[in-house]
Amino acid sequence: MEYEIIYAPQFRRHLRWIERKYYTSIQSTIAEQLPFEPTVETRNRKPLSATDFDADWEIRFGPDNRFRVFYAVDQHEAVVYVYAIGIKVGSRLLIDGQEVIL
Repeated sequence: MEYEIIYAPQFRRHLRWIERKYYTSIQSTIAEQLPFEPTVETRNRKPLSATDFDADWEIRFGPDNRFRVFYAVDQHEAVVYVYAIGIKVGSRLLIDGQEVIL
């Protein structure tokens, strides 16, 4: 079963904090990784215990796994809701230019 991807309005705002040269990679990774089996845990995909933005899952990718995409899945409707994208810098996670603690 293929899942539909729906982006939250704030996702575009979060992208402004990421260099444009990565946009194609971000788009293709989301398109490859999330439509099929978005709730299967892998080396770069894991469930989250709690977040401030309704996400249940995180996927890591990019150079040095620096990018984090946070999403939730409605299995009955076959929809993946992508809520946020951030950059991991050392031990800090930045979303929309602000440090976020998970």
